[in-house]
Amino acid sequence: MLGGAGLRDNRRLTRQARDATLAGVQMPSPPSPLVRMTGITKRFGPVTVLRDVALDIFGGEVLVLAGENGAGKSTLIKILGGVHPDFAGRIEMDGRAVRPRSPQEANALGVAVMFQELSLVPSMTVADNIFLGRSPGRGGFVDDRRQRAAAQRLLDQLGIEIAVTRRVEDLPIGQQQLTEIAKALAREARVIVMDEPTSALNAPEVERLFSLIRDLKARGCGIVYITHKMEEIERIADRITVLRDGERVATALAADLPAAKLVNLMVGREVEQQFPRHAPQAGEERLRLENFSVSTGDCRRSVDGVSLSVRAGEILGLGGLQGSGATELFLGLFGALGRHVSGTALLDGRPLRIESPRAAIQQRVALLTNDRKATGLILSLSIIANATLAGLPRLSPGGWRRPAREAGAARALGERMSLRAASLDMEVGWLSGGNQQKVALAKWLHTEPRLLLLDEPTRGIDIGAKREIYQLMNDLTAQGIAILLITSELPELLAMSDRIVVLHRGRLTAELDRTAATPERILEAAMGRTQERTR
Repeated sequence: MLGGAGLRDNRRLTRQARDATLAGVQMPSPPSPLVRMTGITKRFGPVTVLRDVALDIFGGEVLVLAGENGAGKSTLIKILGGVHPDFAGRIEMDGRAVRPRSPQEANALGVAVMFQELSLVPSMTVADNIFLGRSPGRGGFVDDRRQRAAAQRLLDQLGIEIAVTRRVEDLPIGQQQLTEIAKALAREARVIVMDEPTSALNAPEVERLFSLIRDLKARGCGIVYITHKMEEIERIADRITVLRDGERVATALAADLPAAKLVNLMVGREVEQQFPRHAPQAGEERLRLENFSVSTGDCRRSVDGVSLSVRAGEILGLGGLQGSGATELFLGLFGALGRHVSGTALLDGRPLRIESPRAAIQQRVALLTNDRKATGLILSLSIIANATLAGLPRLSPGGWRRPAREAGAARALGERMSLRAASLDMEVGWLSGGNQQKVALAKWLHTEPRLLLLDEPTRGIDIGAKREIYQLMNDLTAQGIAILLITSELPELLAMSDRIVVLHRGRLTAELDRTAATPERILEAAMGRTQERTR
């Protein structure tokens, strides 16, 4: 096991203390952690998900908690956050034993946890959510004016531009994530846990969050940060603790864990290549759009006159910032927006019927949405039910369900996706994020699509699972499937796309081949500064 808590600063202070003792001078002891967790063990039934884990959190630092999906990261922070009070082990804060039995108790102790699953109430306003459970008022009545003013001051301090009177359900996912961040920081906690906080943020919003983290460090707060993005780890980590299969395998200074070594600790093996994109073997034209537009309910065009094409066996990447219209383009193609589309859409040279998702599935068009929990899966149903849901008519001739057929199909899909689950009968909601994503993708592979629309396919999953999905994309294109890819991660967009088109406010501003695409060109086009096509 690599070096423990304290590390370089502690070593320096220890040497100073030894030298001072010889000289007869009293020196301060090494800094004590804000939080010390020791011997943390957690079981769900017969399954042990954490085994004798130790974790120290110091003030004024960012501790990155790294590991693959299913390593136990989320379970560990849920124990600290009071979600799982039934565990073995000990938690100390400022040297005093504590045991938070609810999120409210954790908040009272000065611990704020921003979970990967947003804990917002969709039907309530931004201000209501920020002060949920702590609304200012008197006699049981909320002082709306005071609450809105306090929420606005907080958002202004954070540099977040969101109307505090808007309902959360009307916000895009990125602004919902920012509201969750504001809600956690409103509690003025000393220990702040962030689980994949940038998963739905665009580049300027990420920079704003990192600036905020620097301010929190300067105030002496301890930050626990969970991310699967290596560039984020390299930018903000002071120390790193690595979990694998429910055990701590390393704690070290970030400077002592270069990317290759960190990945090896996380997955337990060498990862040869992060983006294993094969050379494309493009075939006949699969999809053609001419002057394609998508309108929202207020008659505003979120996609305005887009023309593009993608060939069989090709990956066409769609770049753009939040609000570019890329997701709406996918929803329009999949029939999820009804008849609010116009223009020409041809699939294999024939008009594509876009009246409903059912029609899209019948034409072998599939859409992996960017929010697996809200629109990709039914969390309370089993792996079998979710994996076979989109292709159920084929497994149930005459309208009669065939459970044995469904189980067999799900088993084959699970093996193809390298799914890790104790049983195919378990609820999908109990799986790690990466395994949930595999089930969501398996559901669409079961329909044998010709055109696959992937909206953020690797959001919130670990490096090992990402590479498995990249390899799957290669396998699918080798079979002649055409893929349209949306990803907010520029390295992924550049590495996995054969061509890239960029959207800005619903309009196509650039079309770049693989040799011409650069981060600078993509960002310029995403901000509407250029309009170019290269072949």
